[in-house]
Amino acid sequence: MALSTGSNKLKTAVFISGAGSNLKSLIKFSLLKKSPISIDLIISNNPKSKGLKFGKIFNIKKRIFYFKKKNSAEKKILSELKKNKIDLICLAGFMKILSKNFIKNFKGKILNIHPSLLPKFKGLNTHKRAIINKEKYSGCTVHFVNSKLDSGKIILQKKIKINNNDTPKILAKKILIQEHKLYPKAILKIFSP
Repeated sequence: MALSTGSNKLKTAVFISGAGSNLKSLIKFSLLKKSPISIDLIISNNPKSKGLKFGKIFNIKKRIFYFKKKNSAEKKILSELKKNKIDLICLAGFMKILSKNFIKNFKGKILNIHPSLLPKFKGLNTHKRAIINKEKYSGCTVHFVNSKLDSGKIILQKKIKINNNDTPKILAKKILIQEHKLYPKAILKIFSP
């Protein structure tokens, strides 16, 4: 099923490395009339990324870039983004850190979703760290991407109670459900007229 992209929608590229569940929820969101985005490109650094299948299902162009040479990979990605007239980048479980130079090219146009209540627990293993730290709450954050890891301006957060019997896996599942709701809300918050 081909997506008809309304000309007034922001052409969006989603960057993934894994299962792509946030990608899937963003695609579904992009199909709504009220959505300010259309998803025109999926970019992954991992050819085995399960999320790439959504490119096939929803007929969205997908590209794989290997980050062995970061500079040349980023140059190629930037040229692909320009070629496809991309306005917005949504990072959704993309496990590579983008360079300052790359971010400068898309200043204020790169969003990320992170599975913690930033500024707490930047980087990896957030759920495990929240539990070890005996936090009462965790959650997820949608933020603008700047050159410091998980440090850009926060757009929206969703708080979730950590129960005594939560394992990192259980917590991850609970937070992922909220991520799927939060990302579209954050996009609406920024880009709604």
